[in-house]
Amino acid sequence: MDKDIVCEIRAGLLPAFNEAYSRYHQQIYQFVFKKTQSEYIATEVVQLCFIRLWEKKQSLNEHTALNIQLFGMARQVMIDQLRKESARLKYNTRSDQYPFTDNLMKMIESRDMLKHFEQEIDAMPAMRKMVFNLSRQNGLSYKEIAEMLGISPKTVESHIGKVLSRLKHYMYTILL
Repeated sequence: MDKDIVCEIRAGLLPAFNEAYSRYHQQIYQFVFKKTQSEYIATEVVQLCFIRLWEKKQSLNEHTALNIQLFGMARQVMIDQLRKESARLKYNTRSDQYPFTDNLMKMIESRDMLKHFEQEIDAMPAMRKMVFNLSRQNGLSYKEIAEMLGISPKTVESHIGKVLSRLKHYMYTILL
């Protein structure tokens, strides 16, 4: 079914786009809000993400689930928005009016760490990487991932544990 909606969006069918929006806009909003604690940024990211979906519809991969592609777009749009917001706040002397400023600055400052983490995750086996991304980026539960991939929740837990262990090890090696 997801493949059909991707093909329909690629063909420029507006009802398929509207269905995707209805199905995923709240999930993307929650994902971004959880990361930024900002209703404004979450709303902006959702809108920009779906604009990007429509603009880049020809480059959608029909072999990758739409939600995975959308969350990837949302993540990139969120990073772009956080960079813009950080630059704006840098020159705004009244930045104390924004409760998410400290959190925002920490996220921007840690983007190099995130980039290294992404490289570490990319170097992992495909199944482990997919399980981790479904859990952390898409917010799916172990049970949901297990059902989606046809594996047991314990296997999902094992994959996540191995990824986190490797990332912790990486973090300790660079901090020491």
